[in-house]
Amino acid sequence: MSGAPAPQPVKLSLPLVYQQKLFEELRKEDELVILARGLGLMRLVTNLLHSYDAAGNNLIVVVNAQDRENAWIGESLAEHAAISMSPKARGLTVVNTDFQTVGAREKMYTGGGIFSVTSRILVVDLLTGLINPETITGLIVLHADKIVATSLEAFILRIYRQKNKVGFLKAFSDNPDPFTVGFSPLATMMRNMFLRKASLWPRFHMYVAQSLEGKKKAEVIELEVPMTDAMKTIQTAIMECVEVSIHELKKGNTGLEMGDWNLDSALLKNFDVLVRRQLDPNWHRVSWKTKQIVGDLTVLRGMLQSVLALDAVSFLQQLDTIHAAHSPPPGTTRQTQSPWLFLDAAHTIFDTAKKRVYAGTQKTTADTNIDSLRPVLEEQPKWAVLADALEEIERDLYFEPATRDDSNGTILIMCADTNTCRQLRDYLQTMHVKPRTEKRVEEFHDPDEDRPSATFMMRRRLRNYLKWKSEFAHVSATLFAENQKALRGAVDPRLAQSRGRAPPNKRRRMRGGGGGSVMGSGRMENGSVAQYFEKPNEVSDLMAEIQITEEEAKQKEDIVVDPLENMDDYYQLYDMQDLVVIHAYEGDQDEHVLEEVKPKYIIMYEPDASFIRRVEVYRSSHNDRNVRVYFLYYGNSVEEQRYLSGVRREKDAFTRLIKERASMSVVMTTDAHGVEDAQDAFLRTVNTRIAGGGRLAGAATAEPPRVVVDVREFRSSLPSLLHGRNMVIVPCMLTVGDYILSPHVCVERKSVSDLISSFRDGRLYAQCESMFAHYRSPMLLVEFDQNKSFTLEPFADLSGTAASVSADRAGEQDLQSKIVLLTLAFPRLRVIWSSSPYETAEIFERLKAQEPEPDPVAAVRAGLDKDEVVGEQAFHAEPQEMLAKVPGVTMKNISNLTLEAENIKEVANMTVAELDPMVGREAARKIHGFFNRDLLDDEE
Repeated sequence: MSGAPAPQPVKLSLPLVYQQKLFEELRKEDELVILARGLGLMRLVTNLLHSYDAAGNNLIVVVNAQDRENAWIGESLAEHAAISMSPKARGLTVVNTDFQTVGAREKMYTGGGIFSVTSRILVVDLLTGLINPETITGLIVLHADKIVATSLEAFILRIYRQKNKVGFLKAFSDNPDPFTVGFSPLATMMRNMFLRKASLWPRFHMYVAQSLEGKKKAEVIELEVPMTDAMKTIQTAIMECVEVSIHELKKGNTGLEMGDWNLDSALLKNFDVLVRRQLDPNWHRVSWKTKQIVGDLTVLRGMLQSVLALDAVSFLQQLDTIHAAHSPPPGTTRQTQSPWLFLDAAHTIFDTAKKRVYAGTQKTTADTNIDSLRPVLEEQPKWAVLADALEEIERDLYFEPATRDDSNGTILIMCADTNTCRQLRDYLQTMHVKPRTEKRVEEFHDPDEDRPSATFMMRRRLRNYLKWKSEFAHVSATLFAENQKALRGAVDPRLAQSRGRAPPNKRRRMRGGGGGSVMGSGRMENGSVAQYFEKPNEVSDLMAEIQITEEEAKQKEDIVVDPLENMDDYYQLYDMQDLVVIHAYEGDQDEHVLEEVKPKYIIMYEPDASFIRRVEVYRSSHNDRNVRVYFLYYGNSVEEQRYLSGVRREKDAFTRLIKERASMSVVMTTDAHGVEDAQDAFLRTVNTRIAGGGRLAGAATAEPPRVVVDVREFRSSLPSLLHGRNMVIVPCMLTVGDYILSPHVCVERKSVSDLISSFRDGRLYAQCESMFAHYRSPMLLVEFDQNKSFTLEPFADLSGTAASVSADRAGEQDLQSKIVLLTLAFPRLRVIWSSSPYETAEIFERLKAQEPEPDPVAAVRAGLDKDEVVGEQAFHAEPQEMLAKVPGVTMKNISNLTLEAENIKEVANMTVAELDPMVGREAARKIHGFFNRDLLDDEE
């Protein structure tokens, strides 16, 4: 039971039964809420926040909210306050990097209210005492599925629970998948958030089904759209390439767990992440071919989506760019094409994609037959179905006057992304334009000519494509001339397909039953698909076929730049009844779209399970709004399979969560409020690879050890791990070093990628100079990712430019040589290699064992004044280099000189007797003789 004051009864906007039940649960106790996507998570959060906002005298902190969610919460709280006329409501205050000074934040925290604070700012404010955890009424945590043991959000919750045992804590998520990965994942994630109860609300929950399956159901018309034969051929060929690529991955990496590496899993959105997670620990051992195939899988999976979403011309243009990206680099004969380009299925993809746009013909003249191209411009099947749905809606509105309700009568079309939005806008604006110049004869009028058509839009896109291809051919000829000569023996890439003798393994390009053709994509000498460039005469024939007609000239061009002139030509006020709104899916924001547009007709151009639920919630929440939904999908397609797989995957995830919750053990090490000891909970999450595991030595001391940390380091998980090892974290804005362990020990932390970039721009050398100028024991910590191999080999390609194995080895040696040069320039620099942040935390604990505690004020002052000398180190880098050139000064004795003398002048004025204890008798004579040479000459 939370110790926070109970919210006061206020007017809420939760009309459905399951929303009210869930809200009552949240008012009573702390819990983790996992809600099925589309059931209105943000509506529940905003109503909960308003109930505390209306009560007043509360300090509520919202953690892990995105910018769009902050905007939604702010608007909703303002609307709730206006409706309920709550005098104590103050709305939402967003605290981010653009916010006021530290003093202003402290004043606002003291005054109370609801704050949405970024994690980096909140953790620093908690550690510095800017916001007292004991004064916080409660925390609202969003996106709980992203909170792992080492995340900043888990760090915030640990600090909060250590000092505040009575404040409430409520976490929310609408993504059940991360809670089902690993061993006892739900229990582990709940321990990270210091929660004991999980509340699961799938679509099949009794209250949810009761709320959404009543009498107020939306009318749904399901339209299965058949794909064209060309689309089926391309989809099948791409799937074959994916299947072969997965087989090659399995064959080249037999020692890995590859149970999920199959064609069905390849359709899921996270398949790329799944494969990369398996290969990451051995990434430096896998072959270059395997790395290439992993990248190819991402490309092929994108093509599966593009063949359904893009028009024929845009898809062909995308294939051209993909082929160019996989071409060999200039001036090399190394065969670097991706393996899938050598398959017959790849030839089918490119050849069929071209046939959807244009086809070859033979023009017979008086003397000979001439090859030419004619436009085909295959339309997407969904376009005609979309036009039919709009026509049906208009016919219903005309013949059957709509019953009066609260809807606006607007038609809302939902699709996957903004590119599809632009495509549908162009189609709807031009589908009734007939690009013809000849006059129609009425007595022979064909009724099909009045049907909507995409001919105008496709002709314009083909013209733009041919112009782009011409420029692309010119650039390609310039950049890859030398390489193409070596591979194909051609001078002009546009003529490379027709000149000379065809190689033995090159297919003969055929068009229908004719002879040699320009249409086939062909093969290169190495067997991969060759890129096709149209000949000049073919381009001229195509341009003649699709020349701009009188009707097309009257159409407005797309607005690229709005000059704020002739605004009436583009912007007018329309009645909502006459509007067709095209919008892309945006998650929870779609609920706002439905509430603001109030559509009577919804056309789902592409399927989305969460939006279907949002429509169900929208219709069930409003008795006076009727909704008709047209649900479009390609039958027997990847699109349909992904939709069904997503629904099945979510259902299986909730089923596993329900089973785990039923058998989950109860943690008994809790206080009276059910709050587990934060330190004990965290220590159970420590990496088992690290030796030890007993109670930390620092925990038994009266005063825990202290570490001064640069505020920029809170991007990493190391400060959280140090805090979990019973260390006091003091965040400061440091100019020298990242971690100050003692008055003499300064550590500069680098990841391997950051180390490489620091070498490139010279930043690391300057940082080492600063550390040597202010600290006796500077250290460079090179920290590796926990989930990757503890070796420099995976990062070799980052320091080199070539892609071959030998170049990788050269890049690794180049990185190692730079590290050697750094240690030669700074002999006293200690380099620490750490396999993970967990190992780093243990190293820091050992380094601090016999050291005094650092002074945060001195750490901040270090480096602020260039002339200031801090600690016992008095020499900067330049004087040290000068002193190193003096006869008698060696790498062994220079440290004694720099520690005992303030500057070079003092060393020059020392006698042999004074130098003897520091450098030895012989070296003292050489140093003294060097600085007093003129004086000795005068005496002689």
